Amino acid sequence: MDDATPLLDAAFWITAAAIAGLLILSAFFSGSETALTAASRGKLRSQADKGSRGAARALQITEDNERLIGSVLLGNNLVNILAASLATAIFTRAFGESGVALATLVMTLLVLIFAEVLPKTYAITNAETAAAWVSPVIRYVILIFSPIVSAVRAFVRGVLGLFGVKTDPETHILAVREEIAGAITLGHSEGVVEKEDRDRLLGALDLGDRTVEEIMLHRSGIEMIDADLPAQEILEQCLSSAHTRLPVYRGEQENIIGVIHAKDLSRAMYAHSREREHQADPFTDFNVLDVAKKPYFVPETTTLDDQMRQFLRSHTHFALVVDEYGSLEGLITLEDILEEIVGEITDEFDIDAEHPMRKSEDGHFLVDGAMTIRDLNRAADWNLPDDEANTIAGLVIHEAQMIPAQGQVFSFHGFRFEVAARKDNRITRLKIRAL
Repeated sequence: MDDATPLLDAAFWITAAAIAGLLILSAFFSGSETALTAASRGKLRSQADKGSRGAARALQITEDNERLIGSVLLGNNLVNILAASLATAIFTRAFGESGVALATLVMTLLVLIFAEVLPKTYAITNAETAAAWVSPVIRYVILIFSPIVSAVRAFVRGVLGLFGVKTDPETHILAVREEIAGAITLGHSEGVVEKEDRDRLLGALDLGDRTVEEIMLHRSGIEMIDADLPAQEILEQCLSSAHTRLPVYRGEQENIIGVIHAKDLSRAMYAHSREREHQADPFTDFNVLDVAKKPYFVPETTTLDDQMRQFLRSHTHFALVVDEYGSLEGLITLEDILEEIVGEITDEFDIDAEHPMRKSEDGHFLVDGAMTIRDLNRAADWNLPDDEANTIAGLVIHEAQMIPAQGQVFSFHGFRFEVAARKDNRITRLKIRAL
Protein backbone atom coordinates (compact mmCIF):
# COMPACT_ATOMS: atom_id res chain seq x y z
CA MET A 1 0.00 0.00 0.00
CA ASP A 2 2.88 2.30 0.78
CA ASP A 3 4.47 1.57 -2.62
CA ALA A 4 1.26 2.39 -4.48
CA THR A 5 0.58 5.69 -2.73
CA PRO A 6 3.25 7.75 -4.53
CA LEU A 7 1.78 6.69 -7.88
CA LEU A 8 -1.42 8.65 -7.20
CA ASP A 9 0.27 11.92 -6.42
CA ALA A 10 -0.45 15.30 -7.99
CA ALA A 11 1.80 14.58 -10.98
CA PHE A 12 -0.23 11.46 -11.79
CA TRP A 13 -3.54 13.30 -11.78
CA ILE A 14 -2.17 16.21 -13.78
CA THR A 15 -0.77 13.81 -16.38
CA ALA A 16 -4.04 11.83 -16.53
CA ALA A 17 -6.02 15.06 -16.96
CA ALA A 18 -3.62 16.14 -19.71
CA ILE A 19 -4.15 12.81 -21.53
CA ALA A 20 -7.93 13.20 -21.26
CA GLY A 21 -7.70 16.75 -22.62
CA LEU A 22 -5.48 15.62 -25.48
CA LEU A 23 -7.96 12.85 -26.35
CA ILE A 24 -10.72 15.47 -26.50
CA LEU A 25 -8.57 17.59 -28.82
CA SER A 26 -7.84 14.52 -30.95
CA ALA A 27 -11.57 13.81 -31.19
CA PHE A 28 -12.14 17.43 -32.20
CA PHE A 29 -9.52 17.32 -34.96
CA SER A 30 -10.74 13.95 -36.28
CA GLY A 31 -14.37 15.05 -36.33
CA SER A 32 -13.47 18.39 -37.92
CA GLU A 33 -11.54 16.71 -40.72
CA THR A 34 -14.44 14.39 -41.51
CA ALA A 35 -17.10 17.11 -41.26
CA LEU A 36 -15.29 19.64 -43.43
CA THR A 37 -14.37 17.12 -46.14
CA ALA A 38 -17.74 15.33 -46.17
CA ALA A 39 -19.95 18.43 -46.02
CA SER A 40 -21.74 19.30 -49.26
CA ARG A 41 -20.60 22.66 -50.57
CA GLY A 42 -24.02 23.11 -52.13
CA LYS A 43 -25.75 22.73 -48.75
CA LEU A 44 -23.19 24.97 -47.06
CA ARG A 45 -23.76 27.61 -49.73
CA SER A 46 -27.51 27.39 -49.17
CA GLN A 47 -27.06 27.80 -45.40
CA ALA A 48 -24.63 30.68 -45.91
CA ASP A 49 -27.14 32.45 -48.17
CA LYS A 50 -29.66 32.16 -45.33
CA GLY A 51 -27.28 33.96 -42.96
CA SER A 52 -25.28 31.15 -41.32
CA ARG A 53 -21.84 32.56 -40.49
CA GLY A 54 -20.49 29.13 -39.60
CA ALA A 55 -21.46 27.76 -43.02
CA ALA A 56 -19.85 30.77 -44.71
CA ARG A 57 -16.62 30.20 -42.77
CA ALA A 58 -16.71 26.48 -43.58
CA LEU A 59 -17.04 27.33 -47.29
CA GLN A 60 -14.06 29.67 -47.07
CA ILE A 61 -11.96 27.07 -45.22
CA THR A 62 -12.69 24.28 -47.72
CA GLU A 63 -11.56 26.41 -50.66
CA ASP A 64 -8.02 25.12 -50.03
CA ASN A 65 -8.49 21.46 -49.08
CA GLU A 66 -4.77 20.77 -49.07
CA ARG A 67 -4.02 23.42 -46.45
CA LEU A 68 -7.08 22.43 -44.41
CA ILE A 69 -6.19 18.73 -44.26
CA GLY A 70 -2.54 19.51 -43.60
CA SER A 71 -3.34 21.73 -40.62
CA VAL A 72 -5.88 19.33 -39.12
CA LEU A 73 -3.58 16.33 -39.54
CA LEU A 74 -0.70 18.25 -37.99
CA GLY A 75 -2.78 19.15 -34.93
CA ASN A 76 -4.22 15.65 -34.67
CA ASN A 77 -0.81 13.97 -34.83
CA LEU A 78 0.68 16.38 -32.30
CA VAL A 79 -1.98 15.66 -29.66
CA ASN A 80 -2.01 11.90 -30.35
CA ILE A 81 1.77 11.56 -30.07
CA LEU A 82 1.87 13.73 -26.95
CA ALA A 83 -0.96 11.73 -25.33
CA ALA A 84 0.81 8.45 -26.12
CA SER A 85 4.07 9.79 -24.66
CA LEU A 86 2.39 10.87 -21.42
CA ALA A 87 0.57 7.54 -21.14
CA THR A 88 3.87 5.68 -21.62
CA ALA A 89 5.44 7.73 -18.84
CA ILE A 90 2.63 6.86 -16.40
CA PHE A 91 2.56 3.15 -17.23
CA THR A 92 6.33 2.70 -17.14
CA ARG A 93 6.33 4.40 -13.74
CA ALA A 94 3.73 1.94 -12.49
CA PHE A 95 4.70 -1.29 -14.30
CA GLY A 96 8.27 -0.80 -15.39
CA GLU A 97 9.36 -1.83 -18.89
CA SER A 98 6.17 -3.82 -19.50
CA GLY A 99 4.26 -0.55 -19.19
CA VAL A 100 5.27 0.43 -22.74
CA ALA A 101 3.24 -2.40 -24.28
CA LEU A 102 0.34 -1.77 -21.90
CA ALA A 103 0.35 1.94 -22.67
CA THR A 104 0.30 1.16 -26.41
CA LEU A 105 -2.69 -1.15 -26.00
CA VAL A 106 -4.67 1.20 -23.77
CA MET A 107 -4.01 4.32 -25.87
CA THR A 108 -4.83 2.46 -29.10
CA LEU A 109 -8.24 1.53 -27.70
CA LEU A 110 -8.90 5.01 -26.30
CA VAL A 111 -7.83 6.79 -29.51
CA LEU A 112 -9.71 4.36 -31.74
CA ILE A 113 -13.00 4.59 -29.85
CA PHE A 114 -13.10 8.11 -28.44
CA ALA A 115 -10.86 10.04 -30.84
CA GLU A 116 -11.62 8.36 -34.18
CA VAL A 117 -14.75 6.25 -34.52
CA LEU A 118 -17.07 8.21 -32.22
CA PRO A 119 -16.36 11.77 -33.49
CA LYS A 120 -16.12 10.71 -37.14
CA THR A 121 -19.41 8.82 -36.95
CA TYR A 122 -21.13 11.91 -35.59
CA ALA A 123 -19.41 14.21 -38.09
CA ILE A 124 -20.33 12.15 -41.15
CA THR A 125 -23.94 11.89 -39.93
CA ASN A 126 -24.27 15.65 -39.37
CA ALA A 127 -21.60 16.91 -41.77
CA GLU A 128 -22.93 20.40 -42.53
CA THR A 129 -23.93 21.16 -38.93
CA ALA A 130 -20.60 19.94 -37.57
CA ALA A 131 -18.63 21.82 -40.24
CA ALA A 132 -20.36 25.09 -39.36
CA TRP A 133 -19.75 24.48 -35.64
CA VAL A 134 -16.01 23.71 -35.86
CA SER A 135 -15.16 26.27 -38.54
CA PRO A 136 -14.33 29.19 -36.17
CA VAL A 137 -11.73 27.14 -34.25
CA ILE A 138 -10.32 25.42 -37.34
CA ARG A 139 -9.81 28.81 -38.98
CA TYR A 140 -7.39 29.79 -36.20
CA VAL A 141 -5.73 26.35 -36.29
CA ILE A 142 -5.04 26.83 -40.00
CA LEU A 143 -3.70 30.33 -39.33
CA ILE A 144 -1.34 29.11 -36.58
CA PHE A 145 -0.06 26.06 -38.44
CA SER A 146 0.07 27.78 -41.84
CA PRO A 147 3.89 28.32 -41.91
CA ILE A 148 4.62 24.70 -40.96
CA VAL A 149 1.98 23.32 -43.36
CA SER A 150 3.35 25.45 -46.21
CA ALA A 151 6.86 24.12 -45.60
CA VAL A 152 5.62 20.54 -45.42
CA ARG A 153 3.54 21.02 -48.56
CA ALA A 154 6.54 22.36 -50.49
CA PHE A 155 8.66 19.42 -49.32
CA VAL A 156 5.97 16.90 -50.30
CA ARG A 157 5.61 18.43 -53.76
CA GLY A 158 9.36 18.29 -54.18
CA VAL A 159 9.44 14.60 -53.28
CA LEU A 160 6.51 13.81 -55.57
CA GLY A 161 8.21 15.80 -58.32
CA LEU A 162 11.20 13.46 -58.15
CA PHE A 163 8.84 10.64 -59.15
CA GLY A 164 7.21 12.63 -61.94
CA VAL A 165 3.98 13.35 -60.02
CA LYS A 166 2.70 16.89 -60.48
CA THR A 167 0.13 18.50 -58.18
CA ASP A 168 -2.00 21.55 -58.86
CA PRO A 169 -2.89 23.43 -55.68
CA GLU A 170 -5.76 25.21 -57.42
CA THR A 171 -7.51 22.00 -58.46
CA HIS A 172 -10.33 20.69 -56.31
CA ILE A 173 -10.38 17.01 -55.42
CA LEU A 174 -13.54 16.55 -57.47
CA ALA A 175 -14.99 18.83 -60.13
CA VAL A 176 -18.44 20.08 -59.23
CA ARG A 177 -20.02 18.52 -62.31
CA GLU A 178 -18.45 15.13 -61.65
CA GLU A 179 -19.55 15.31 -58.02
CA ILE A 180 -23.16 15.98 -59.05
CA ALA A 181 -23.11 13.22 -61.67
CA GLY A 182 -21.64 10.78 -59.17
CA ALA A 183 -24.29 11.65 -56.58
CA ILE A 184 -27.08 11.11 -59.12
CA THR A 185 -25.67 7.76 -60.23
CA LEU A 186 -25.20 6.66 -56.64
CA GLY A 187 -28.73 7.74 -55.80
CA HIS A 188 -30.08 5.64 -58.66
CA SER A 189 -28.08 2.58 -57.64
CA GLU A 190 -29.48 2.89 -54.11
CA GLY A 191 -33.06 3.28 -55.35
CA VAL A 192 -33.45 6.91 -54.27
CA VAL A 193 -33.42 8.40 -57.80
CA GLU A 194 -35.68 6.92 -60.49
CA LYS A 195 -34.14 5.90 -63.81
CA GLU A 196 -36.10 8.54 -65.74
CA ASP A 197 -34.97 11.28 -63.35
CA ARG A 198 -31.37 10.05 -63.55
CA ASP A 199 -31.46 10.12 -67.36
CA ARG A 200 -32.89 13.64 -67.46
CA LEU A 201 -30.41 15.07 -64.96
CA LEU A 202 -27.38 13.38 -66.52
CA GLY A 203 -28.62 14.36 -69.99
CA ALA A 204 -28.69 18.01 -68.98
CA LEU A 205 -25.20 17.75 -67.46
CA ASP A 206 -23.80 16.13 -70.62
CA LEU A 207 -24.91 18.86 -73.05
CA GLY A 208 -21.62 20.70 -72.69
CA ASP A 209 -19.59 17.58 -73.53
CA ARG A 210 -21.51 16.40 -76.60
CA THR A 211 -21.54 17.82 -80.12
CA VAL A 212 -24.31 18.24 -82.69
CA GLU A 213 -22.60 15.60 -84.83
CA GLU A 214 -23.58 12.95 -82.28
CA ILE A 215 -27.34 13.51 -82.44
CA MET A 216 -27.95 15.14 -85.83
CA LEU A 217 -30.13 13.56 -88.50
CA HIS A 218 -27.70 12.33 -91.16
CA ARG A 219 -28.00 13.87 -94.62
CA SER A 220 -29.15 10.53 -96.03
CA GLY A 221 -32.32 10.84 -93.98
CA ILE A 222 -33.11 14.49 -94.67
CA GLU A 223 -36.28 15.20 -96.64
CA MET A 224 -35.60 18.02 -99.10
CA ILE A 225 -37.46 20.07 -101.71
CA ASP A 226 -36.18 20.75 -105.22
CA ALA A 227 -36.61 24.47 -105.86
CA ASP A 228 -37.18 23.82 -109.60
CA LEU A 229 -40.32 21.75 -109.03
CA PRO A 230 -43.70 23.31 -109.81
CA ALA A 231 -45.26 25.16 -106.90
CA GLN A 232 -48.17 22.72 -106.77
CA GLU A 233 -45.84 19.75 -106.31
CA ILE A 234 -43.87 21.59 -103.63
CA LEU A 235 -47.07 22.31 -101.72
CA GLU A 236 -48.15 18.67 -101.98
CA GLN A 237 -44.75 17.51 -100.70
CA CYS A 238 -44.91 19.89 -97.75
CA LEU A 239 -48.45 18.85 -96.84
CA SER A 240 -47.65 15.13 -97.04
CA SER A 241 -44.47 15.49 -94.96
CA ALA A 242 -44.42 14.87 -91.20
CA HIS A 243 -42.02 17.82 -90.83
CA THR A 244 -42.96 21.49 -90.73
CA ARG A 245 -39.59 22.76 -91.99
CA LEU A 246 -37.92 21.40 -95.12
CA PRO A 247 -34.61 22.47 -96.72
CA VAL A 248 -34.74 23.70 -100.32
CA TYR A 249 -31.95 22.84 -102.77
CA ARG A 250 -31.18 23.62 -106.37
CA GLY A 251 -29.23 21.40 -108.73
CA GLU A 252 -27.68 19.05 -106.17
CA GLN A 253 -28.73 18.36 -102.60
CA GLU A 254 -25.50 19.80 -101.22
CA ASN A 255 -26.60 23.21 -102.53
CA ILE A 256 -29.09 24.27 -99.86
CA ILE A 257 -30.52 27.69 -100.71
CA GLY A 258 -33.32 28.04 -98.19
CA VAL A 259 -35.65 26.49 -95.64
CA ILE A 260 -39.43 26.43 -96.09
CA HIS A 261 -41.92 26.38 -93.26
CA ALA A 262 -45.13 24.59 -94.25
CA LYS A 263 -47.29 27.26 -92.62
CA ASP A 264 -45.51 30.10 -94.44
CA LEU A 265 -45.80 28.26 -97.76
CA SER A 266 -49.50 27.49 -97.30
CA ARG A 267 -50.28 31.08 -96.29
CA ALA A 268 -48.32 32.57 -99.21
CA MET A 269 -49.80 30.22 -101.79
CA TYR A 270 -53.31 30.83 -100.50
CA ALA A 271 -52.86 34.62 -100.76
CA HIS A 272 -51.30 34.19 -104.24
CA SER A 273 -54.18 32.06 -105.47
CA ARG A 274 -56.77 34.56 -104.16
CA GLU A 275 -55.08 37.36 -106.09
CA ARG A 276 -55.03 35.29 -109.32
CA GLU A 277 -58.15 33.22 -108.93
CA HIS A 278 -59.31 34.19 -112.39
CA GLN A 279 -56.29 32.50 -113.99
CA ALA A 280 -56.35 28.86 -115.13
CA ASP A 281 -53.19 28.12 -113.08
CA PRO A 282 -52.76 30.73 -110.33
CA PHE A 283 -49.35 29.32 -109.34
CA THR A 284 -47.52 29.68 -112.67
CA ASP A 285 -45.52 32.72 -111.51
CA PHE A 286 -45.22 31.71 -107.85
CA ASN A 287 -41.60 31.63 -106.65
CA VAL A 288 -41.12 29.32 -103.69
CA LEU A 289 -37.91 31.10 -102.70
CA ASP A 290 -39.91 34.23 -101.87
CA VAL A 291 -41.19 32.49 -98.73
CA ALA A 292 -38.06 30.47 -97.94
CA LYS A 293 -35.95 31.58 -95.02
CA LYS A 294 -32.19 31.88 -95.18
CA PRO A 295 -30.54 28.59 -94.23
CA TYR A 296 -28.75 28.50 -90.89
CA PHE A 297 -25.51 26.48 -90.90
CA VAL A 298 -23.57 25.30 -87.84
CA PRO A 299 -20.29 23.36 -87.61
CA GLU A 300 -20.48 19.73 -86.56
CA THR A 301 -18.17 20.38 -83.58
CA THR A 302 -20.60 22.77 -81.84
CA THR A 303 -21.57 21.52 -78.39
CA LEU A 304 -25.22 20.86 -77.67
CA ASP A 305 -25.19 23.40 -74.85
CA ASP A 306 -23.88 26.16 -77.15
CA GLN A 307 -26.27 25.17 -79.93
CA MET A 308 -29.28 25.29 -77.64
CA ARG A 309 -28.28 28.78 -76.52
CA GLN A 310 -27.89 29.86 -80.17
CA PHE A 311 -31.34 28.50 -80.99
CA LEU A 312 -32.86 30.46 -78.12
CA ARG A 313 -31.01 33.67 -79.04
CA SER A 314 -31.83 33.50 -82.75
CA HIS A 315 -35.47 32.41 -82.21
CA THR A 316 -35.07 29.50 -84.61
CA HIS A 317 -35.35 25.75 -84.06
CA PHE A 318 -33.68 24.38 -87.18
CA ALA A 319 -30.04 24.28 -88.32
CA LEU A 320 -28.07 22.51 -91.02
CA VAL A 321 -24.82 20.87 -89.92
CA VAL A 322 -21.68 21.14 -92.07
CA ASP A 323 -18.19 19.69 -91.70
CA GLU A 324 -14.88 21.54 -91.78
CA TYR A 325 -15.01 21.67 -95.59
CA GLY A 326 -18.50 23.16 -95.66
CA SER A 327 -20.15 19.97 -96.90
CA LEU A 328 -23.61 19.14 -95.63
CA GLU A 329 -23.53 16.49 -92.89
CA GLY A 330 -27.04 16.59 -91.48
CA LEU A 331 -29.54 18.73 -89.63
CA ILE A 332 -30.40 19.36 -86.00
CA THR A 333 -33.42 20.90 -84.30
CA LEU A 334 -34.11 22.24 -80.84
CA GLU A 335 -36.35 19.22 -80.29
CA ASP A 336 -33.37 16.91 -80.89
CA ILE A 337 -31.46 18.62 -78.08
CA LEU A 338 -34.42 18.57 -75.71
CA GLU A 339 -34.84 14.84 -76.37
CA GLU A 340 -31.34 14.30 -74.97
CA ILE A 341 -32.73 15.55 -71.66
CA VAL A 342 -36.35 14.41 -71.48
CA GLY A 343 -36.23 11.41 -73.83
CA GLU A 344 -38.15 10.76 -77.03
CA ILE A 345 -40.77 13.42 -77.84
CA THR A 346 -43.65 12.20 -79.99
CA ASP A 347 -46.57 14.10 -81.48
CA GLU A 348 -49.63 13.13 -83.52
CA PHE A 349 -47.39 12.47 -86.54
CA ASP A 350 -44.94 10.23 -84.67
CA ILE A 351 -47.33 8.15 -82.61
CA ASP A 352 -47.72 5.41 -85.24
CA ALA A 353 -44.06 5.41 -86.24
CA GLU A 354 -42.10 2.24 -85.60
CA HIS A 355 -40.07 2.43 -82.41
CA PRO A 356 -36.33 2.09 -83.09
CA MET A 357 -36.08 -0.60 -80.39
CA ARG A 358 -38.45 -3.41 -79.48
CA LYS A 359 -38.13 -6.78 -77.78
CA SER A 360 -38.76 -9.96 -79.76
CA GLU A 361 -40.33 -13.16 -78.44
CA ASP A 362 -36.96 -14.95 -78.27
CA GLY A 363 -35.55 -12.37 -75.85
CA HIS A 364 -33.53 -10.39 -78.42
CA PHE A 365 -33.86 -6.66 -78.89
CA LEU A 366 -34.56 -5.59 -82.47
CA VAL A 367 -32.75 -2.28 -82.88
CA ASP A 368 -32.67 0.19 -85.76
CA GLY A 369 -29.10 0.50 -87.01
CA ALA A 370 -29.37 4.30 -87.00
CA MET A 371 -30.31 4.41 -83.31
CA THR A 372 -27.64 6.20 -81.31
CA ILE A 373 -25.69 4.23 -78.73
CA ARG A 374 -26.63 6.78 -76.08
CA ASP A 375 -30.36 6.34 -76.75
CA LEU A 376 -29.95 2.56 -76.67
CA ASN A 377 -28.08 2.72 -73.37
CA ARG A 378 -30.78 4.92 -71.87
CA ALA A 379 -33.64 2.75 -73.14
CA ALA A 380 -32.14 -0.60 -72.08
CA ASP A 381 -29.98 0.65 -69.18
CA TRP A 382 -26.84 -0.72 -70.85
CA ASN A 383 -23.28 0.65 -70.92
CA LEU A 384 -22.13 0.20 -74.52
CA PRO A 385 -19.21 2.55 -75.32
CA ASP A 386 -19.89 5.52 -77.60
CA ASP A 387 -16.32 6.80 -77.96
CA GLU A 388 -15.67 5.38 -81.45
CA ALA A 389 -19.17 5.54 -82.99
CA ASN A 390 -22.45 7.42 -82.56
CA THR A 391 -24.88 4.76 -83.81
CA ILE A 392 -25.22 1.10 -82.94
CA ALA A 393 -24.55 0.18 -86.59
CA GLY A 394 -21.38 2.25 -86.47
CA LEU A 395 -20.26 0.42 -83.33
CA VAL A 396 -20.70 -2.97 -85.02
CA ILE A 397 -18.79 -1.84 -88.11
CA HIS A 398 -16.01 -0.39 -85.93
CA GLU A 399 -15.63 -3.57 -83.91
CA ALA A 400 -15.92 -5.88 -86.92
CA GLN A 401 -13.53 -3.74 -89.01
CA MET A 402 -15.74 -4.48 -92.02
CA ILE A 403 -19.26 -3.99 -93.34
CA PRO A 404 -20.88 -7.26 -92.25
CA ALA A 405 -23.36 -9.23 -94.33
CA GLN A 406 -26.89 -10.02 -93.23
CA GLY A 407 -26.93 -12.90 -90.76
CA GLN A 408 -23.39 -12.40 -89.46
CA VAL A 409 -23.02 -12.60 -85.67
CA PHE A 410 -20.51 -10.80 -83.44
CA SER A 411 -19.85 -10.79 -79.71
CA PHE A 412 -18.17 -7.89 -77.94
CA HIS A 413 -18.65 -5.69 -74.84
CA GLY A 414 -20.69 -8.48 -73.25
CA PHE A 415 -23.39 -8.54 -75.96
CA ARG A 416 -24.29 -10.64 -78.98
CA PHE A 417 -24.97 -8.68 -82.20
CA GLU A 418 -26.66 -10.24 -85.23
CA VAL A 419 -27.11 -8.29 -88.47
CA ALA A 420 -30.82 -8.70 -89.15
CA ALA A 421 -31.07 -6.45 -92.21
CA ARG A 422 -28.74 -4.56 -94.49
CA LYS A 423 -29.41 -2.12 -97.33
CA ASP A 424 -26.53 -1.31 -99.66
CA ASN A 425 -23.65 -0.52 -97.29
CA ARG A 426 -25.87 0.36 -94.33
CA ILE A 427 -26.85 -1.91 -91.45
CA THR A 428 -30.53 -1.12 -91.02
CA ARG A 429 -31.49 -3.55 -88.25
CA LEU A 430 -29.72 -5.53 -85.56
CA LYS A 431 -30.69 -8.25 -83.09
CA ILE A 432 -28.96 -7.73 -79.74
CA ARG A 433 -28.97 -9.58 -76.46
CA ALA A 434 -26.76 -9.60 -73.41
CA LEU A 435 -24.43 -12.58 -73.09
